[in-house]
Amino acid sequence: MRQIYIVPNILTAFGLACGLFVIFKVNMVEPGFSNFQLLYSSTLLLLVAALADLLDGAIARAIHAESEFGFVFDSLADAISFGVAPSVLMLKSLSLENGTGISFYAAVGAMLYSLCGVLRLVRFNVKTTESKQDEAAKKVQKSNFSGLPIPAAAAAVVSLNLFLHSPVGLSLFPMSVMTRAIILSSFMIVIGYLMICKWKFPSLKTFNFKVPSFHLIFVCVVVTIFLLYGILNYFSIVLLAISMGYVLTGCILTMIRLIAGSKSKTLVDFEIDHEEHDSKGPSC
Repeated sequence: MRQIYIVPNILTAFGLACGLFVIFKVNMVEPGFSNFQLLYSSTLLLLVAALADLLDGAIARAIHAESEFGFVFDSLADAISFGVAPSVLMLKSLSLENGTGISFYAAVGAMLYSLCGVLRLVRFNVKTTESKQDEAAKKVQKSNFSGLPIPAAAAAVVSLNLFLHSPVGLSLFPMSVMTRAIILSSFMIVIGYLMICKWKFPSLKTFNFKVPSFHLIFVCVVVTIFLLYGILNYFSIVLLAISMGYVLTGCILTMIRLIAGSKSKTLVDFEIDHEEHDSKGPSC
């Protein structure tokens, strides 16, 4: 029966392979590659890696195949697929001359994003280990995320990169390479900060709708039709809208909670953690 533990680890390895393939593939082309199809296919592979990351944990919990090895393996795979691959993809998609100020700024943005992604995973692993002994903390951790999850962060930076290089993006927002590099680098720094800050971002499990089942099915079918049509015809726009919608939702809910104050019971799940088991420095 121990063979059942292979299933989630195979999915983790598959997601890791997708991330590694993106890194190796884009490094085989010259910096500033103009092949939009390569950027498009790389984005699809990272989305497949995100799907594999979602399934491996769900399957492991469903078949009771969770293990310490799978826990660590999943974090390392996420660090590469969602922490390193988007940074490499961004740097290689820009035609920047070495030794210039803008190339240095782009490198700083990419490095900060990857570093914050690793720190985000380390903090998540520590909190997950601590919550195993505390049912209340375990319930809170399942309801929302402290800091932007790294798969969502990767989707945000990759989708913006894809959109700015897409034919639609180039026609709507024509800009120089330097301007594009400044926007992407700055965005990666902002997303990096959102990963390590203690703003709360909702888990999909928190979205509960009290509506009749038939109405919900009808709405889901209609939304799915429009979503599939958008993906097939306006993939870069739809991906950017979905990823940025999630990021903005978490930011807006946290800001509302900050404005309402701790005395209000509204959005209490999005109260920022001011106290945390961290003796190395102040919270962010």
